[in-house]
Amino acid sequence: MKRPPIRQSTLVRSDREHTFEVFVRDIGAWWPTRSHSLGLEKVTTVTIERELGGRIYETWTDGRQVDWGEVILWQPTERFAMTWTSLPEVTEVELTFTALSPALTRVALEHRGWERLTAEQVAAATSLSGGYEAGWKRILDIFTRQVEAGTVEGS
Repeated sequence: MKRPPIRQSTLVRSDREHTFEVFVRDIGAWWPTRSHSLGLEKVTTVTIERELGGRIYETWTDGRQVDWGEVILWQPTERFAMTWTSLPEVTEVELTFTALSPALTRVALEHRGWERLTAEQVAAATSLSGGYEAGWKRILDIFTRQVEAGTVEGS
């Protein structure tokens, strides 16, 4: 059974290059790890290795690194994609950064590969607190505020 991808987008009042950099370079500063991570309160940072084949991982207070996925598409300032290994089967998340004007960027997210999961696995992944649909919306909202205001929300 084909399951549609989750698609979310946001408009960020910033140029594309800066918007991309805040997402990939500064993800550890703005990602809400206390609610959206594997280690929750144990997480000290999140890292994206900025290259094809690079890891995306969280680092815990004890130094342990826990993978979220691997970079499978790397086109700096325009887009990148990664595997997402936090579900029972590997899915993919792609982000596209489109300059709409010198100081306005559209960031589009697509989380695909849901057909790899069973109906029960999809139900479990999408039932908690609005599931991934609500989760990605919250992530993009926090990210947008971070880029525009230059402030870091509590992890």
